[in-house]
Amino acid sequence: MPQNVSRRRALRLLGGAVTAAAAAAGAVGALTSTAAARVRAAAPRPARAGRHVDELVARLTLDEKLGLLHGAKDPHSLGQAGYLPGVPRLGIPPVRLADGPAGVRVRARATALPAPVMLASAFDPALAREYGRVIGHEGRALGQDVLLSPMVNLIRTPYAGRNFETFAEDPLLSADLVAEEIRGIQGEGLIATVKHFALNNQEKDRTTVDVRVAEQALHETELRGFEAAVAAGAGSVMGAYNKVDGVHACQNAPLLTGVLRDLWGFDGWVMSDWDATHSTVPSLTAGLDMEMPSGRWYGTPLRDAVRAGAVPEADVDRSVRRILTVLDRFGLLGPAAPARPVRDARDGARVAYRVATAGATLLRNEHATLPLTGAAARSLAVIGPTGAHPLASGGGSAHVVPDRADSPLAALTARAGKDARVTYAAGERLYGSPLPATAPAASFEERAVGAGETWRYEGTLTTGEPDEWTFVVHYSGERPQVVVDGTELFPVRDVESELFAGFGLLSRAPDGLKVRRRTLPLAAGRHTLRVTAKGGTGGQRFRLRRTTGATRALDVAEAVRAARAAHSVVLFAYEDAAEGRDRATLALPGHQEALIEAVTAANPRTTVVLNTSSAVTMPWLERTGAVLQMYYPGQEGAAATAAVLFGDTDPGGRLTQTFPVSETRHPMAGDPRRYPGTDGIEEYSEGVRTGHRWYDAHGVEPLFPFGHGLSYTTFAYAGLAVTPAPGGGLTARLTVRNTGRRTGVTVAQLYAGPSPDLTLDQPPRVLAGYRRVELRPGEVRHLTVPIAARTLSCWDPARPGWVLGTGSRSVWLGTSSRDLGLTARATVLPG
Repeated sequence: MPQNVSRRRALRLLGGAVTAAAAAAGAVGALTSTAAARVRAAAPRPARAGRHVDELVARLTLDEKLGLLHGAKDPHSLGQAGYLPGVPRLGIPPVRLADGPAGVRVRARATALPAPVMLASAFDPALAREYGRVIGHEGRALGQDVLLSPMVNLIRTPYAGRNFETFAEDPLLSADLVAEEIRGIQGEGLIATVKHFALNNQEKDRTTVDVRVAEQALHETELRGFEAAVAAGAGSVMGAYNKVDGVHACQNAPLLTGVLRDLWGFDGWVMSDWDATHSTVPSLTAGLDMEMPSGRWYGTPLRDAVRAGAVPEADVDRSVRRILTVLDRFGLLGPAAPARPVRDARDGARVAYRVATAGATLLRNEHATLPLTGAAARSLAVIGPTGAHPLASGGGSAHVVPDRADSPLAALTARAGKDARVTYAAGERLYGSPLPATAPAASFEERAVGAGETWRYEGTLTTGEPDEWTFVVHYSGERPQVVVDGTELFPVRDVESELFAGFGLLSRAPDGLKVRRRTLPLAAGRHTLRVTAKGGTGGQRFRLRRTTGATRALDVAEAVRAARAAHSVVLFAYEDAAEGRDRATLALPGHQEALIEAVTAANPRTTVVLNTSSAVTMPWLERTGAVLQMYYPGQEGAAATAAVLFGDTDPGGRLTQTFPVSETRHPMAGDPRRYPGTDGIEEYSEGVRTGHRWYDAHGVEPLFPFGHGLSYTTFAYAGLAVTPAPGGGLTARLTVRNTGRRTGVTVAQLYAGPSPDLTLDQPPRVLAGYRRVELRPGEVRHLTVPIAARTLSCWDPARPGWVLGTGSRSVWLGTSSRDLGLTARATVLPG
């Protein structure tokens, strides 16, 4: 080790060495008691809490201390996710914790921002800070103190149900964005909670799956964003549900103490994900400070453990001190707590629109299908259910009650102008059609059941032809029971799926009624039908509808007629993703592929707008004129979509995840041990080759590569020169010119090759730097892009620590991970 390494750095490396020594087969591993003692003895002590905090801890009773270490029921709930009662007698206020990946999730209306993956698509850390600033301001204005966001887990599998809530498959991009978003959030006085620490990269079996990952891969991929969050000053970290090397993340000492505190110097507090705590003494000892949302383990059991001498009260004090220190840092203790601001809905809407246009990603544009000009702008058919029903945000904990959310149809009609002809066809009736006349349709279409009443129907449903039926129930209270031929269609399933099923496009009708669906084949003839609806304490409304193969055929035929009658088509395709479940397929859900194929056959000047959570396969791609990825674009998504389609703004987004050609050509394909895991164990055997690195290493051609995105203009890159920089980094210089006739956006992307001086595992290329730039026609910009020494380094488990990859290294410049037109070489010098 060089003599000039600081004592703090040396101690951090020692903490990492202990973690590495304890790892089993290169994984995180569990610290032995001896190793744990060495960490505690050698690790740097966190910054001393202020005298005020020390005095508060000394005056707290044991019960008051424990009340700060676990959640409780809020007697004056604002609809937030969590609550701490505080200690009023000592001036410790109640603390409210709200979900917030894309806006503040409470009962009140808030700015529904575009999904974080759309923010990330802008490749703009400064915009991420603005995004965080809006959330931070609104969180404080809406009575919240802690934000349960941002999420920084990497997009590892395209099936993961929460890919839209996080940023990217790339560690560098994720780290840059999470750091700036946290600075924006906390700059407004709201405490940010980075989540989910660590390796919570899927929803399937998330509470039980045991993740195994090599130490080098762990540090170079998943942990990089969390480290950046800590460096940015995140006040809190949320532990994940899953296990890591056999130990639940919320009681995993190598993660919560060895990495988070001893290696990175984190001095905030660690809370559990909701119901992710599994023990009392082991969790507290490992470094979990707060159990959420209740006190199953940190309430009476912890008090009993302290009184029995199983846990020193000093350990409780340590966690209390961490929490109070952060609250004090944000000015929340004492009589001079900062006043809450007033919401600025106009500012929130402005940023929401800016993010939606900046992140709009044009994947395909053949024969100048876009932008819509001339005849294309004057004769337009809008097709698809999300053309009329805006899909502003994803479901689950990411759902926000927006100030407003116009439909794309309304926005496109307004933008086209009064002289244009804009028609609409649903193509698919999301919320069903009335039951046929052979059933008592009138009684099922809109039924009110009074408080305390029960309405029942027993009869028959007659079908003329064998068909696939999707029964759709709409209801406002307790879910009605619907039984067809003895099969109950809508049973209440597990608690988690029910918790997150109530939000999203498919789960709510336009008038606010909850919606559930069930599909089953029905033979021709008579079928028994039994319906029971209870009014409960407040009464309820319900409807029972259906969609069949026959009604779908009629809907598609109507869409085809509209497509043929118009010059151009904008077809909206959707996917309704939510926390608590992974995607079952990468194909568009339902019968949308058939709709796209029919419409594009009728009119090849069709643009498909994707309101989806993550990568989708596109067997219909070659029939389209254009494809625009809009993810979940927030409350201003309709206006932003119209602006991009009509060319009022250039599509500024680039993919932050690779889109595979098929279900069998991506990193998770063909190996269930890699995803979703076998026998409860999941192996991250791709190692450091995550995302686009895997495609490069295995020579697999993607449908669309990482970093891909088209503009309405053209650009030329030239003059790439790369030179050594002080401290072991590199400096890249280049020139970019707008060679087209429109103002547009490009993202210059630099990728670095492996070091010849390292024997550690290295991918063929890593994203090393990037720069988003907007240029007028003919404008030239000379860019200087630094490449940090950390980006050129590998984690060496044998040291352990970061090792700079010196020697002659290739650097590529281009507009995606596969479009790399310029190459240079430079020598990386020892730092």
